[in-house]
Amino acid sequence: MIHSIEVRSSAQVEMIEVTAEVRRALRQSGVQSGIAVVFAAHTTAAVTINENADPDVVRDMTMELNKIVPLNDGYRHSEGNSAAHIKSSLVGASETLIIENGEPLLGTWQGIYFCEFDGPRRRKMLVKVIEG
Repeated sequence: MIHSIEVRSSAQVEMIEVTAEVRRALRQSGVQSGIAVVFAAHTTAAVTINENADPDVVRDMTMELNKIVPLNDGYRHSEGNSAAHIKSSLVGASETLIIENGEPLLGTWQGIYFCEFDGPRRRKMLVKVIEG
């Protein structure tokens, strides 16, 4: 079973918490025990799990990613979004979650984030739920 979640970004580089949307997809699947793969179906976006209690963590992460991979750095890709492609590969296109009692097993302070690196845009994130 695959669930599609639309994500709308409002900035060029943005981390959008999608934990509630992923939980909703898990509930809709009816799977009580198994795994879920959360996948960003784009070459300039990513998915990660990190702290969701302090918004400064997300601010710090985007700030440092922008330092590591600056928007303009002599890239040759003609579309002008090479930095977004690089950030996507560094962060990764997917995360795997353990499902128990119909819920993702996340740590106390963990949240699931869709990472936009070439926004603002409308994007698609996929959640594949596997019973087991």
